[in-house]
Amino acid sequence: MPGRSSVQGAPGVAGVPALSDMRVTRVAAERVAVPLAAPFEVALGVIDTADTVVVRLETDAGLVGYGEGAGVTFVTGETSESVLGAIRLLEPVVVGQSPFAIDHVHRGMDQALVGHGSAKAALDLALYDLMGQAAGLPLFRFLGGVAGRVEIDHTIGLADPAAMAARAAELVAEGYRELKVKAGADDAQDRAAIAAIRAAAPAARLKVDANQGWTPRQAVLLADEYAKHGVAAIEQPVPHWDRAGLAWVRSHSPIPVMADESCFTPHDAADLVSLGAVDAINIKLMKCGGIYPALQIDAIAEAAGVTTMVGCMLESRLAIAAGAHLAAARPNVKDADLDSFRDFDDTSLVRSAFAFTPPVIALTEAPGLGVDLAW
Repeated sequence: MPGRSSVQGAPGVAGVPALSDMRVTRVAAERVAVPLAAPFEVALGVIDTADTVVVRLETDAGLVGYGEGAGVTFVTGETSESVLGAIRLLEPVVVGQSPFAIDHVHRGMDQALVGHGSAKAALDLALYDLMGQAAGLPLFRFLGGVAGRVEIDHTIGLADPAAMAARAAELVAEGYRELKVKAGADDAQDRAAIAAIRAAAPAARLKVDANQGWTPRQAVLLADEYAKHGVAAIEQPVPHWDRAGLAWVRSHSPIPVMADESCFTPHDAADLVSLGAVDAINIKLMKCGGIYPALQIDAIAEAAGVTTMVGCMLESRLAIAAGAHLAAARPNVKDADLDSFRDFDDTSLVRSAFAFTPPVIALTEAPGLGVDLAW
């Protein structure tokens, strides 16, 4: 398939409609499975392949928009096959619509299919890509941002504490100032790992992500220990369904508490802030269904005095670019955990998206997401 079109869509030119009047004419989707450079372990499981779905939306104005759906079975309950199937079911909702009718499209998708955030995100990202292109603006500017630079952290997966500490030292040497440390499988190992990492990276800002691995009491006991090492946040300490437990942890923890798997939708965000359960929320485009609901989650959080972080699943530079544009546009986004593209063994799928010098993603001024695919 050809790459991104440069058609400007001026009214009256060879019958091409004005960009404000363009409609989606075709949806194409394809599975892409890329081995990771090394297996990645978290409390919920081990991942060795980035299994994602890329989407291409064509329009009657000649513009092409790209999106990505990267589900993880033990987080979103999706596989690449289910994402492809959901996109086929949602295709009639999108075809014939203006990309600017984003609210209408999302309402239609939610009526047609419950959940399936990664599939909806793939279509949502492609629609926002088209909107940015039509406006002639990079997406972060289209969303109201002024600077296209985002500092990211890097995640350290579960391993032997000495290996985790060695990885922390490597990352700090690369320039990273923030590290996210996976935990939740073994308390003793977690304690040893955080102590070793702090010794190896004394100036780094540390966040600990338990991926639902603790009980509320465990979480508070470990938070007391982690506070001695200057940990800045603990993420999703308890099972996603235990919002009362999450609120109890927050009320007893000396460290700020962030929700991840407990928050998929704007309704989840409203519930969490009304319970006083969180200090921060990890927004992932693949959980919530794309940029449109992500903006709603961030607005709910900001109104309640809760900050947000834009995180990721195992996403290529395509979806990472979308997350970075969102993070660059919204001042309430205080953290960015957008590192998965560095784990891909083969990154030739996305030919352009952003420049990266650790730890900063520098978005381009290209309109939309600024991506071009070898597809």
